[in-house]
Amino acid sequence: MMTINKINMKFLNTKTALIVLFSVFSIAINAQEIIKEKVSDSTKVKMPTSRQKVDGIIATVGDYIILDSDIDKGYLEISSQGNSIKDISRCQMLGKLLEDKLYAHQAIQDSIVVKDDEVKKMMDDRINYMVEQIGSLDKVIQYYKKNSEEEFRTYFFDILKENKLTEEMQKKIVDAVEVTPEEVRTFFKKIPTAELPVFGSEMEVAQIVVTPKITDEEKQKVIDKLKGFKNDIQGGASFFSKAVLYSEDPGSRSSGGFYKMTRKTPFVKEFKDVAFSLAEGEISEPFQTDFGYHIIYVEKIRGQEIDLRHILLIPKVSDESLKEAKEKIALIKKRIEDKEITFAEAARTLSDEKETRANGGVLINPKTQDTRFELTKMDPSLYSNVSSLKEGEISSPLAEEDQSGKKKFKLLTVTNRINEHTADYAKDYLKIKSIALKEKQIKGIGKWFDEKIKETYIKINGEYRDCKFTNNWLKK
Repeated sequence: MMTINKINMKFLNTKTALIVLFSVFSIAINAQEIIKEKVSDSTKVKMPTSRQKVDGIIATVGDYIILDSDIDKGYLEISSQGNSIKDISRCQMLGKLLEDKLYAHQAIQDSIVVKDDEVKKMMDDRINYMVEQIGSLDKVIQYYKKNSEEEFRTYFFDILKENKLTEEMQKKIVDAVEVTPEEVRTFFKKIPTAELPVFGSEMEVAQIVVTPKITDEEKQKVIDKLKGFKNDIQGGASFFSKAVLYSEDPGSRSSGGFYKMTRKTPFVKEFKDVAFSLAEGEISEPFQTDFGYHIIYVEKIRGQEIDLRHILLIPKVSDESLKEAKEKIALIKKRIEDKEITFAEAARTLSDEKETRANGGVLINPKTQDTRFELTKMDPSLYSNVSSLKEGEISSPLAEEDQSGKKKFKLLTVTNRINEHTADYAKDYLKIKSIALKEKQIKGIGKWFDEKIKETYIKINGEYRDCKFTNNWLKK
């Protein structure tokens, strides 16, 4: 009998089996993302301890070139992530670079558009993060061996734009693949009984949430403060500075409350409604969302896209409100234990969490979109609160605080425990469908590579022609 990891390897190990894993798109090439090709000692190109030869073009893919130094940069990126490079050959690194260039080249042929403004925002975010980690922009520039900030930003911009093109091309290929119920059934029947995957222990969890009420007085304090900010800004004060100093939105505070958005951007409806009702240069009145109270300043309108800044303030919860919420959650627990009401009924009528209330408090696994949580992959904080609960048992009231500082109290219960078991088509349909879909996606990507390699100008130079690649880059 095989574990789920083994079955994945057995049934997904085609010549492109690891390509799907490259859908994690970042500026760095993670060591675990490199295709580990088997290269004999006689054909493996070793990474020298020092560069003796002049840097030159080692490969061409369409309009893209790959320099010998690009492989060294790949090693640098892997090392910067704290990963080992000792088992990654230069041939393997080149194979990954060739894939990325082909994706990016074809994205351009397919008229996939990546806007420079979007790349610039990504670049600023990444640079800010690296500065926080390393200490200064000068150190970042030195780490990447660039002579100036301008040179570094140009280099970094090109990397991010190419990565984004690669991401969009991969997404286009994968999104076009669907799997029917009949295909899932056929896939499952083809697995020998002795090799059926074993799924680990799982559980289904439900919760009831009570959020402390905010008094009208606290709400008015925040509204008045935001109105004061608006008056100051209209009088000449800087919106950027106000946001940096006072906004309670951790995602935009450091950038002066800046966001770029369209109507498809996944912001809450209330926020988008206000944003798209404003003229360029206009500041909104204070308004409420689930996150708190905001004011928005529209900086620029570009057709259906707008640049805006906002300030978020979150009303404070009084000690009295906290006490009332704690007493309420304890009373709900007692009523359930006294059989006055079921957990699901209490969740539907008494919980303050809209996302789970209608479903009787049942949590949805964000990774699989079903109700089961595999114990070994469960969020550590959730696992620590439910691992010792018996089926139907209710946790003690738990206090929780989110990133913005909002407090709430919750009850948790395990509604179902599923022990480790061999895959069952009816019970594990969603998991089996996921594996079948992944296999079909891998085949789709493999077919795509075969077709595009044939019709794209590709040239590999010098010693790298001796590499044994996963894909037929040499068109032999």
